[in-house]
Amino acid sequence: MIERTPAVSLRPAIALAAGAFALHWWANNGYGYFRDELNYIACGEHLAWGFVDHPPMIPALAKLCRLLFGDSLRTIRLVPALASSGLIVLGAALARELGGKAYALLLASVAMLIAPIYLSNGSLLTTNCLEPIFWMTCAFCAIRAIRLNDPRYWLGFGVSLGLGLEEKYSIGIFAVAVATGLLLTSQRRALKSPWIWAGAAAALLLFLPNVLWNVEHHWPFLELMRNIRASGRDVVLSPPQFLAQQVLLLHPLNAPIWMAGLGALLFGRRFAAYRLLGWSYLFTFAFFLATHGKNYYLAPVYPMLLAAGAVVIGDYLTGRWSRAAVVTLMVAAGAQSMPIAVPVLSPQRTLSYLKAMRAEVPRTEVSHTSALPQHYADQFGWMELAELAGKTWQQLPAEDKRDCPFFGQNYGQAGAIDFFGPRYGMPAALSGHQSYFLWGPRGHSGRCVLVADDRREVLERLWSDVQYVGTTDSPYALEGHIPLFLCRRPKFGSLAELWPGLKKWR
Repeated sequence: MIERTPAVSLRPAIALAAGAFALHWWANNGYGYFRDELNYIACGEHLAWGFVDHPPMIPALAKLCRLLFGDSLRTIRLVPALASSGLIVLGAALARELGGKAYALLLASVAMLIAPIYLSNGSLLTTNCLEPIFWMTCAFCAIRAIRLNDPRYWLGFGVSLGLGLEEKYSIGIFAVAVATGLLLTSQRRALKSPWIWAGAAAALLLFLPNVLWNVEHHWPFLELMRNIRASGRDVVLSPPQFLAQQVLLLHPLNAPIWMAGLGALLFGRRFAAYRLLGWSYLFTFAFFLATHGKNYYLAPVYPMLLAAGAVVIGDYLTGRWSRAAVVTLMVAAGAQSMPIAVPVLSPQRTLSYLKAMRAEVPRTEVSHTSALPQHYADQFGWMELAELAGKTWQQLPAEDKRDCPFFGQNYGQAGAIDFFGPRYGMPAALSGHQSYFLWGPRGHSGRCVLVADDRREVLERLWSDVQYVGTTDSPYALEGHIPLFLCRRPKFGSLAELWPGLKKWR
């Protein structure tokens, strides 16, 4: 029997989403440009169907926002602010599809609002910001296909999957997880419908340009992933640690909700038709745990669990005061943890707040040892580096300026020069890191290069004249002390000959 969508208003969720957007719009101008944002901005100046470390969508959106609205932090972070706010409404819509009444929708919305990982996603332009939207649009289509007995929604699933693959590849794991869930449940009958295969074809068609780009460039993303695994870059978590960090990322008060949702999807009679979603969570959890994925890789899957859990708890809590108390407590707890996810305090006050709260944000990479959490620390130091390099470049003789680029060890350093350098008249930066390697030496000979973050003894093997220029000093930055050298009179033939050895895909 086909069930109609419950006539429950999404207006409270929309109001919460509007408040969340206002918060991000205000706070997103607080610190500086994030390392990855500088990379996406640089990639947006070299639009292609792929890049070494990510698909093309985020650089294209960064370019579009800059063309329409300029280069301010709020402009760069407009897409994540909208996505994080929209996820609140999508969470409520999922709860409504699962049969939730007004309180369940409110509870799901508040749960989405206070989750630190989704708050943080709204504060930075990264491939994480749109990821939950695409994952949960797939889940929404799957639920509708089942609830309405309308297989045409599997085409929508495929379109969302294809677009999601152009944003971040990990949605492919979720697609495999849903397929596994279909095979393990009675919903496997959907595999007989031509609509699900039409959805698969749509996903492939949308993803095909990126596949062809990867083929043309010999699958750089796979090479990068192999190098990362071999380097031991990421913090490896045990199963209990991985689960504990899921609780922290989603907020401890949300844990009973998403765990109730998982239990209901796996074992509840009410959600028996949607059992595949419970299996898909278990699959993605096991996959990222087994492959030593970062703790936040699983974050896009939780809105469907929070929605299911909100429906269960909404049916259990019937008293007006108990319902109000739960929501009030969640909002208060979310406000308390918000400074850890959104830069509403100054850096020094953030450090004091973390100390007072005895809060330690889990590290995801071994090298992240700054006092501030990594997502904050990586917003500092870039302007200081550009200023040091820019003023040095301006003092060069005119004949040197024409052929004296900046070379950075990573896309953060190079991206800082590409973004801030033009105000000093500097040419585009060079680096062997990620997609910068593909862009090559940009016609520079190597007879004069400003090199950041290297050792003098290494540079003196390549140039006869190596002068130390200075070192940046940024107390809050992850890379707070970056040395800069002016290198002249190369011992090599040309920078183009040297370039293959500068590749750094890690």
